[in-house]
Amino acid sequence: MSIVSKEYHTISQIAGPLVFVEKTEPVGYQELATVTLPDGSQKRGQVLDTSETTVVLQIFEGTSGIERAAGVKFLGETMKMPVSHDMLGRILNGAGDPIDGGPAITPEKRLDITGAAINPWARAEPKEFIQTGISSIDGMNTLVRGQKLPIFSASGLPHNDVALQIARQAKVRGTDEEFAVVFAAMGITAEEAQAFMADFERTGALKRAVVFMNLADDPAIERMITPKLALTTAEYLAFELDMHVLVILTDITNYCEALRQIGAAREEVPGRRGYPGYMYTDLATMYERAGRIKGKKGSITQIPILTMPGDDITHPIPDLTGYITEGQIVASRDLYRAGIYPPINVGASLSRLMNAGIGEGLTREDHKAISDQCYAAYAEGRDLRGLVAIVGKEALSERDKKFLDFADAFEDKFVRQGADEDRDIETTLEIAWQLVALLPENQLSRIDRKYIEKYHPAHRKSE
Repeated sequence: MSIVSKEYHTISQIAGPLVFVEKTEPVGYQELATVTLPDGSQKRGQVLDTSETTVVLQIFEGTSGIERAAGVKFLGETMKMPVSHDMLGRILNGAGDPIDGGPAITPEKRLDITGAAINPWARAEPKEFIQTGISSIDGMNTLVRGQKLPIFSASGLPHNDVALQIARQAKVRGTDEEFAVVFAAMGITAEEAQAFMADFERTGALKRAVVFMNLADDPAIERMITPKLALTTAEYLAFELDMHVLVILTDITNYCEALRQIGAAREEVPGRRGYPGYMYTDLATMYERAGRIKGKKGSITQIPILTMPGDDITHPIPDLTGYITEGQIVASRDLYRAGIYPPINVGASLSRLMNAGIGEGLTREDHKAISDQCYAAYAEGRDLRGLVAIVGKEALSERDKKFLDFADAFEDKFVRQGADEDRDIETTLEIAWQLVALLPENQLSRIDRKYIEKYHPAHRKSE
C-alpha cells in the first residue's frame, strides 16, 4: 500500500472515541492515521470503517481536544507489534509500550497485530498434558497443549488469583522445551494492576512472562487492541521461537464492553443485550489464534477469563465463548462463600479435549477412570444434599451417607488447596484415590478392577 501523505481538514463529526473524516482518497481498513491538534500535538488513530464518502477513525488516546479544524494524515500501514525474545520478563501497557522502567524493546520483527487464522488443514490436534498444579483442573478438567479453555467467573470471585496461580505453576511435563506465559489484563483497576505486577515479581514468574496491562481508565479503543498485541507476541514466541506459550486473557467481559461502546458510538444496530451482532465473529478471531501447527514445535494454549454479568451463564459473552472454545472452567459463588479456594465447580466444568492429554505416557493409566468415578460420586453426593434438606440426614441409608460424606470430603481435600500450593498430577490422583476409598468397593463402578487392585489404598496396604 502506498503511503498517503496528504493532510485532510474535513472532519465532519466527533462521537465518543470516533472521528468521521470526509472526502478522502481511498483508505485501507485498519490503516493507521495521525490527528494533529491546533496546538501541534498529535494523537494516533486507526481506520475502523471506510466508504466512498466517509472514513471512521478510532482514536487511541481519546478525542478530547480534537476540533473539526484538526488535520488528519493517513500513514499507509496497519498497526504492527515489535517482537523479540527480549520481551520475556517485561511489563507493557495496553498499547505495547514498556511501563516497567526498562529500555525500549529492540525488535527482531514487526508483525501485523491482526494476525492470520490458522488454516484448519495445517492444525495439529491439541494433545499433551499441561500441569497447572490445581487439582480441580488437572484431575477433572485437564488442560491440553493447544487448547482454549476459558474460566467462567463472576464479580467478586478470585479468578485473578487463579489466573496468577496458573501463570506461576503451568508447565509441560516430560520436556525441557521453553515454556512462556503471555498475560494480558484488560480494563483492570490500578490496584489490581499493582497486585498482578507484585505477584509476578515476588514469585519470579515474570522471568518467563510477557505482561500487558490495560487499565480501566485507559481508552476503550486500547482495550480492543491489547489482546491482539498479546496474541501476536504469543504467535512469535510459539511459531518462530518454538516455545510452548500459555496465553491468559482477563477480563474478556471488559473487552466486550469496549466493543459495545464503540458500536454505540458508530450508531450500529445492536444485537443481544446491546452487544454488536458481530461479537461472535470478533471473539472467534481471538480464540482461534490458539492451537498447534503441523511441523512446528511451538504451540499456543489459551485461558480466557470472563466474569458473567449477574452470574448468568446464558449471558451473550459466556454463551458465545462456550460455542467457540473447547469447554469451560466454572467458578462457584457457593464454594467461595464456604471458604473454599479455588472455588471451581467441578460439576459444571468441562474440558472437551481432556481425553487427548491424559492416560499412560501422558499422566497415568488410571487418570480417566478415577476422574470419572470422582465425578459420578460427587454428583450423587451433591444431589443427596437436596434430599437431606427435606428429610434430614437420619433418613438416609448407610450407602447414601457415604456418598454425602464423599461430596464434603471432595470439596475439602481435593478442590480446596493453597494459593501457592503446586500439586503434581501424582499428588492429585493420590488424593482422589484416598477419597474414593471412603466408598464401598462395590460402588466403584467406573473403575476397572485392575486399577483398584493397583492403586486403591486398601489393596496397597495389604501387599
